[in-house]
Parts: sequence; C-alpha cells; structure tokens
Amino acid sequence: MNNNDFHRDIILDSIADGVFTVDKNWYITSFNRAAEDITGISREKAIGQKCCDIFRADICQNACALKSTIEDENTVINRMVNIINSEGITVPISISTAVLRSESGDVIGGVETFRDMSTEEMLRKEIKNSYTFSDIIGRSHEIRKIFDVLPDIARSDSTVLIEGSSGSGKELFAKAIHNLSRRKSGKFIVVNCSALPDTLLESELFGYVKGAFTDARTDKPGRFALAEGGTIFLDEIGDISPFVQVKLLRIIQEREYEPLGAAKTEKADVRIITATNKILSELIAKGTFREDLYYRLNVIKISIPSLSARRQDIPLLVDHILRKFKARTGNEIDNISEETLDLLMRHDYPGNVRELENILEHAFVLCRGHTIELTHLPKEILEHYADNFGSASGETGDLSPIEKAESGVIIDLLKKHSGNKSIVSNILGIHKTTLWRKIKKYNLDLQP
Repeated sequence: MNNNDFHRDIILDSIADGVFTVDKNWYITSFNRAAEDITGISREKAIGQKCCDIFRADICQNACALKSTIEDENTVINRMVNIINSEGITVPISISTAVLRSESGDVIGGVETFRDMSTEEMLRKEIKNSYTFSDIIGRSHEIRKIFDVLPDIARSDSTVLIEGSSGSGKELFAKAIHNLSRRKSGKFIVVNCSALPDTLLESELFGYVKGAFTDARTDKPGRFALAEGGTIFLDEIGDISPFVQVKLLRIIQEREYEPLGAAKTEKADVRIITATNKILSELIAKGTFREDLYYRLNVIKISIPSLSARRQDIPLLVDHILRKFKARTGNEIDNISEETLDLLMRHDYPGNVRELENILEHAFVLCRGHTIELTHLPKEILEHYADNFGSASGETGDLSPIEKAESGVIIDLLKKHSGNKSIVSNILGIHKTTLWRKIKKYNLDLQP
C-alpha cells in the first residue's frame, strides 16, 4: 500500500457513512469501515468483488444507480434502496453516487456513499402504525385503543354502531372497517338517514319496481342492492322514523327485504354499519326508537371521542390538514406559528375535527406567506381568546411549538380539575409519573 492509498483509507474510515468505489467493470476498489459495519462484510472480502455480489440490492439487476452515473454521468442523491447484509437481513439504505475521474478527466469508475436508514425506517413505521389508520389521524390514548380493535372488528361480519358527536369522523372509521374487511372489494354505500323524509328514505334503502307509484316508470335498485357483497353505512340512524325502523329490523334479522311494489323478497348479503350523534338509550326512553332494533344494531359499539377530549391529536391533525390543502391548492403554506398552534390547542371545538378543518381552510385562504399566523384565523376565534390567550403559567421560551402546545393543555387541565393529577393523567392517557415529568420539564407553576 502506497502513502496515497494509506491516507485515502484513513480519510474514508473517518466518514460515518458507508463509502465504496468501483472501476468501470463494477469491481470494488475501496471499501471503508462504515461500509463493513452496515453490510457485515469485511474490506478484504469486498475488494475485488463485483458490487452486485456484495450488496445484493433490489436495484442491482435493472436499475443500478452507479451504472447510470458512470455511463450517463447522472448523479444520484439520497435514493432509498434495500440491500441484503451478510446475515441475510434486508437493510434500508439511502445512497448517493458520483463518477470517479483520472487526472486527465476521464471517467475511470464510480463512488457510492450510503447511510443505514434502519432506525429511521423503524421510527417511520412506528409513527405511521401508531398515529394513522386509513385516513384517521391520532396518537391519543382513546384513538389508539380504537386502532387496536379495528382489525378484529373488521374481520367479523357483525353489525357495528358508531357513536360520536357531529364532525368527529364517524364515516372515516366506518370506511376503515370496510377497507380492512373481506368485503373491501365490494362497494361502500353511504346513506344520510337524517337528510331524507320517510317515504323517500324507504325507496332509497330498498328500491322500487316499475308501477310502485305514479312516477315509478322503471325499476330502481335501492342502496342495499347497490351494497350487495359490500358494506352499507347508515349515518344518523337515530333520526329514522318508527316505520323505517321496522323495515330495518327485518333486514337485520332475516337478511331480506322487499322493494316497494315488489311481490317477492330479495336477499341481502350486506355488512351494516350505523352511526349516530344522539344517545339512543335516551331515545328509547322517550319511545322514539325501538329497543329491539337498538340491540340488533349495538352488537359492536365504537365511541369516538370529541376533539376536545383528545387534544394531543391536534398538532398531528393540523399538519395533516395543511399538507392536504397544500396538495389541493398548490400554495406554499407549510407552517403554523407557535402562538397560532397554542390557540388551536386551547379551543373547545364543538364542531370537532370538521371545525378544525374549517378554521384552517379559512386561514389558508387569507395567508399570503408560508406560515399561518394568528391574524389568519377567523375573527370569532380571536375575539373569544383575546383576553386569556397566552395565560398558561411556566417558562416555555426554549420549547418547540408542539411542546408549548402540550404544556398549555396540561396547565389548562390541571386548572380545570383543581390540580388533580390522576384525573389529568387519565384524560391525557399517560401514567401519572409521566405527567409529573412533563410538569417538571415545562416548569409549570401549580400554585393556585
């Protein structure tokens, strides 16, 4: 080894990323220490071997990045690929490539740097699996409990009742159940029961035959027929009349129905998911909802918490909604100020997630820069919080926006529940010792 090679190896070994070079025939000519660590293959074994035999990457055969770089001088930057290490384990890496030139400027090979992305990929998957489910966004204790049981619910074919206030995302949960079920290749049919009068709702659900009434000039299939083999989602089920309740009870019990004017029954192979923003037990007590139908619907019940009960999810929802609006409009708004996020964390959201989305859409329209500020929020929101915004105790100047928002939520809950940390920790879905650590971390003043 000459001095130039010695110095080159010292330099390469001091680099945290894996580095190797190849000649124009794809034989490895250098291989640094980080490359040994990532691949599990020694330098002595790697040098002189073809790079495809060492890395066994998923791009080696048809889309080799180094080949494109050497032949066409197309530099690759931070491309994600998978390699197989010495133990046969798939390792995700990020690669960058460049050409190697002689002193005269001729291309003599290529160099590739690569970084082990295993930890980042694991965290990405953990975050995705923990915080999202289909289009549902959340990391709060209440939402993650629902995430845990949704696959089990989907595997069954039982009727599901979803309870939750308006705007809480009941349809998203119903759609997630359908998409995870054996019926996912079938249709997902949505019916808003509160939007239709009795006679129209009956014909919409069950269809009619020609001549069933004056304007029935042809047969028309109902929503149950359209959902055959799939799922029907009956939203606002608490608003249907006793007359339609009887019809619905029969289809749940017998799995059959009669279109209006028909002389024969039709079979129904349909999964039924219902939702309501009302408390059905109270409607039963008033005599407006059948008790036998309630028990047929309430085989599996999912209760969706209001947004004010899962404030931890607000930063995730804000990020998700902003990215959605950005993709839809092409605007370059990609940030929200600390003060604005703090205010959004404090709001009570009687309209739930739908209200948060409306607030952000309003801000998105008014914002002309890259960051949504307080002035971009609806006037009524700003006026409501004008007197007490920023009233949380504690020094938070060095915290991130999410940490500031979290500290504000904690101090508000502690004030609301007279400093009872057991209640607050239960609301937040964290252990009491974790709450203590956060109180200490945020230097929250708990004095009355």
